[in-house]
Amino acid sequence: MSRIVYVNGEYLPEEEAKVSVFDRGFLFADGVYEVTSVLGGKLIDFDGHFRRLQRSLSELDMQAPEVLGELLEIHRELVARNEIGDGLIYLQITRGAPGDRDFAFPPEGTAPTVVLFTQSKPGLADSPQARAGVRVISIEDIRWGRRDIKTVQLLYPSMGKMMAKKAGADDAWMIEDGFVTEGTSNNAYIVRGGRIITRNLGTEILHGITRAAVLRFAREAQMTVEERPFTIDEAREADEAFFTSASAFVMPVVEIDGAVLGNGTPGPVATRLREIYLDESRKTAV
Repeated sequence: MSRIVYVNGEYLPEEEAKVSVFDRGFLFADGVYEVTSVLGGKLIDFDGHFRRLQRSLSELDMQAPEVLGELLEIHRELVARNEIGDGLIYLQITRGAPGDRDFAFPPEGTAPTVVLFTQSKPGLADSPQARAGVRVISIEDIRWGRRDIKTVQLLYPSMGKMMAKKAGADDAWMIEDGFVTEGTSNNAYIVRGGRIITRNLGTEILHGITRAAVLRFAREAQMTVEERPFTIDEAREADEAFFTSASAFVMPVVEIDGAVLGNGTPGPVATRLREIYLDESRKTAV
């Protein structure tokens, strides 16, 4: 059965879905996006993703689509039509298709382009990588300065993942002025002396929805959290490390730039936080 996608008010077989060649998301990466996980047919952290979407639109002075208030229903409809048990829903909103290419923003009233599609990933929460841990390398962070806005400008993160793959690793952590900013598609953490250390919020990193939930759960579990920059040298010498994202949840890191952390297996803090996050998120899923 063909996957059903949503494009500008219509539910369509993916083969029939079309977006204009003049769409600014295609021509200028002038768009924002969100990815929401689905576990057991329910949406994880939807409210957080929705609020961040609104912030991204506002920060880019992008018109909110008329269907903004209907996004929960659209997500649920796509889950139902595509029979998604575990998986992801990708949402993208661009500044629209004004009919020609121009660096200037399109005329007021140009309708935004709204696209959503599903990805079925059975067993999403039961990841073999989470049991074994992943390996990361460090790369220079050369992205633009507003990483707190979740835009579709993802070329360098994509290149970073390929750098990691070529190095025989799973992902890359980006470094700016000696300090870790974040992973290619995730927020980064280390654990030293029982303290969870992660970069404080600012324009240098994405304000992760999973990050916010995990830190809240960590504090509720009486874990010590330090929000501050940490160096790549600190990371290599850490007791353990992990990253968080909407699709990976809490993912243990067992090696950084070839340096093995701890005994080379997922540490107790990351393992426990993953358990807590999945348990608590399932309780509030919609």
